[in-house]
Amino acid sequence: MDEVVPRLSAGTPPASPARWLAGRLAVVTGASQGIGAATAAAMAAAGAHVVLAARDQHALDEVAGRINDAGGQATPLPTDVSNEAAVQRLFAEVAGVGQVAALVCAAGVLTPARFAETTSAMWDETLRVNLTGTFLCCRAAFTAMVPAGEGRIVTIGSLSGVYATEKFPGLAAIAVEGKEHGISAICLSPGAVDTEMLRRANPALRPGLTPDDVADLIVALLDSRLAPASGANIPLFSNA
Repeated sequence: MDEVVPRLSAGTPPASPARWLAGRLAVVTGASQGIGAATAAAMAAAGAHVVLAARDQHALDEVAGRINDAGGQATPLPTDVSNEAAVQRLFAEVAGVGQVAALVCAAGVLTPARFAETTSAMWDETLRVNLTGTFLCCRAAFTAMVPAGEGRIVTIGSLSGVYATEKFPGLAAIAVEGKEHGISAICLSPGAVDTEMLRRANPALRPGLTPDDVADLIVALLDSRLAPASGANIPLFSNA
């Protein structure tokens, strides 16, 4: 007998599949404002119980209040993601609520300053929050997700780090700020280079580049008209 396939009447939309987020526990960092707050609200609307993490408790409480008033579930937990002990406390409290299924790392700082005026304190804070904070949260979430056999993690970067996208002074963009001063800057991204550091990291890897290969390219670049390529990242692959 042929299988009978039910037909929908005209104008009847197909049943929508269940949302993956529905009923799951999610953590959103940087949830006190901007992308983090908007993401937390959207995830809660999709049925997730969202744990809000950021440094500003008052702002977190306001975001949580809006989400809960709209019928969602939000739990504010003030956290400095750049502090390892604080991140550990965050995920310990999350574990007390339930099994974390999703993480969105939206915490970030941006302190505009001309490159020469960027202080060490500005640099340190940017790395601690944007880089170390993301690592700490991803590690904690990953560790918690492994026993459950599932989990989803989203991190947020910026096109400011991508060549050929518009930059503006104040982002520590040497190539941008150096242009008017005749200063060019370029980045090399080598693949496997035959160095002691690489051999310690992965003895089984067979590098296709030598330090001399990289050095020769650096000299060639410095001796060339570098200005048109200023701001570029050049990937280096095996010379085989």
